[in-house]
Amino acid sequence: MSTRDLIGLIVSFGYAFGLLIIAEVIRRWRGYPQDFTRKFVHIGAGMWVFGVLALFENWTIGIIPFATFIVLNFIFYRFRLLAAMDAPDSTPGTVYFALSITILFLIFWRTNSPADRGYIAAAGTMAMTWGDALAAIVGKRWGRHYYQIGQGRRSFEGSAAMFIASTVAILLTLLFTPGSALSPQSSPTDVGAALITSIVAGLVATIAEGVSPHGTDNISVPLLAGAVIAGMLGVV
Repeated sequence: MSTRDLIGLIVSFGYAFGLLIIAEVIRRWRGYPQDFTRKFVHIGAGMWVFGVLALFENWTIGIIPFATFIVLNFIFYRFRLLAAMDAPDSTPGTVYFALSITILFLIFWRTNSPADRGYIAAAGTMAMTWGDALAAIVGKRWGRHYYQIGQGRRSFEGSAAMFIASTVAILLTLLFTPGSALSPQSSPTDVGAALITSIVAGLVATIAEGVSPHGTDNISVPLLAGAVIAGMLGVV
């Protein structure tokens, strides 16, 4: 483990626990509802994938924070230790999200290597980070037209927000991450290929979110989005 990796671990865990503390503080003292603080943590945690790409020298060390929070999030969920994250009726979605990110980075991230495709892991994560969050916000506030698949009831307005947010977040990741300091060994993505890939991946992510039982979209959306991106860009 290099000094850079050690710093990366310290900063990553500090960021994660700081995020949880802030969420709990604004819930208790500012009166924000649990669904707001949960999405706050969700977006903050998802966006940290870029911090991880920037900080670590060795990918085998860099995945430790993701993997650790599979266990920690399960403990938080099982014993309802943080009201900012888990209400009595919450699903283990936070556990699934940490698991899906870990899987994506295990498959695609290879620091300092021409085989590095960490940007695909980040793009798949963005489909859930922004797509799911905005789908929930838009669906709850403006949803008027609903559909139901199995036990899941969702709004067309929320699904539209899911598609737009996922597509835009994936596109920006594909355009600005490959070849940058976050993924220096990978080649920049052609704009046309990035746009088409983002639209298809966004559509698949939206369908996955619509059909997945409550909570399991946290694993189906990132993994399917990542698989579509890798396939369309010819990585696999």
